[in-house]
Amino acid sequence: MDQSFFVVDAFTAEPFRGNPASVVPLSHWPSDSWLQNVAMEMNHAETAFFVPEGSGYRLRWFTPAVEVNLCGHATLATALVMRDRLGLWKGKVSFETRSGTLVVSEDGERLALDEPHRGERWWRTVDERVTSVAAKSRRWTLCASQATK
Repeated sequence: MDQSFFVVDAFTAEPFRGNPASVVPLSHWPSDSWLQNVAMEMNHAETAFFVPEGSGYRLRWFTPAVEVNLCGHATLATALVMRDRLGLWKGKVSFETRSGTLVVSEDGERLALDEPHRGERWWRTVDERVTSVAAKSRRWTLCASQATK
């Protein structure tokens, strides 16, 4: 199975700084063990997986060891990849998660995430450099590219 994924450095304007997260776009859900194995292979604090669902998307996060209920930086990383790399949204995007509905919206050059439990709003910048990595026939090929705004 060929599978594309992205690595995003959140909360920084410099490559290899901030908080990295892997983002994996999917057309359907594979097994939980496959998701967990990918997260283990990525070895980032969180790996985010998303699939289209209704008028929005379903989003799940995995650490190298377990699935977690909420991850802010990986949600923002997912929204950035979806907007800047995949062209899937503009203005705002909704994610259904274990923690309820999360909404990420644009505010100029920033992305905003409404945190569901405390009603707080997180304003963060994400690195303009996005690394795109694709799996090809059980071999990982790394292709770095500069994001454009």
